[in-house]
Amino acid sequence: MTEAKPAVAFLGIGLMGGPQARNLLKAGFAVTAWNRSIAKAETLIPLGARVSASAADAVREADMVVLMLENGLVVADVLFRQGVAQALKPGSIVVDMSSIKPAEAKEHAFKLAERGVTHLDAPVSGGTIGAEQGTLAIMAGGDAGAFAKAEPVLRAMGRPVHVGPAGAGQFAKLANQVIVGVTIGAVAEALMLAQQGGADPGKVREALRGGFAESRILDLHAQRMIDRDFVTKGRSVTHLKDLDNALDAARRLEIPTVPFTALTADLFRGLLANAGDLDHSGLIVELERRNGIAA
Repeated sequence: MTEAKPAVAFLGIGLMGGPQARNLLKAGFAVTAWNRSIAKAETLIPLGARVSASAADAVREADMVVLMLENGLVVADVLFRQGVAQALKPGSIVVDMSSIKPAEAKEHAFKLAERGVTHLDAPVSGGTIGAEQGTLAIMAGGDAGAFAKAEPVLRAMGRPVHVGPAGAGQFAKLANQVIVGVTIGAVAEALMLAQQGGADPGKVREALRGGFAESRILDLHAQRMIDRDFVTKGRSVTHLKDLDNALDAARRLEIPTVPFTALTADLFRGLLANAGDLDHSGLIVELERRNGIAA
């Protein structure tokens, strides 16, 4: 990688990847974009991006390849079955910002290392708002030297922290998703209880602000629950995928009892089955359904 700004290939121009790639372009990085639906990638052309029709073509001249894809199966398909791994330059760095299983991240790092390519697993938190504002929390696992080289690129998208070896970034993201999911459930249950007891849930939220219950979940998600605004900002299906990945990781680590994660995953499963893919603050809808409470 040269001292000049590295050439970046960005694979996956979706709700998160689109604004992330735009922030890289605004920061002056040369970006080649690829997306399965090419029209999404083409929206970056006015900002100076090049667009490739295939993922393999997109990465041929890249110093750094950023992936923001749906899940581990899609990541593996793009890397190893669509020709990306074979097309990568030796010495390049792959930064996978998708949320996948830690075991998958470790496997991808091993396979790419055999080709002389370094891998960082660097999932994010902050949602579409964080992606748009360039304020994402970025949790990176992998080689510390590679992280140092990738850090200027990552800083254009948020606040990167190196948390450990390969797979550690994904474990940090699972920790994030457990905390967020369980807290959403706790806030939903608390507001439901307060409202059924005759309290104004909006005033309850206001009263709790600044105390020990204060959190971004109480701030943002509780307001969505009160407003009944479940337009998707954080997909429930994605959150369930991450919680299931956390349960899988716990089984692999022989941690048999993770009750809060298991219960929250069950609630999200019920929400998706009965109300569809609402914003994850819609967990209150499933709690109300289970308790026979009309909205």
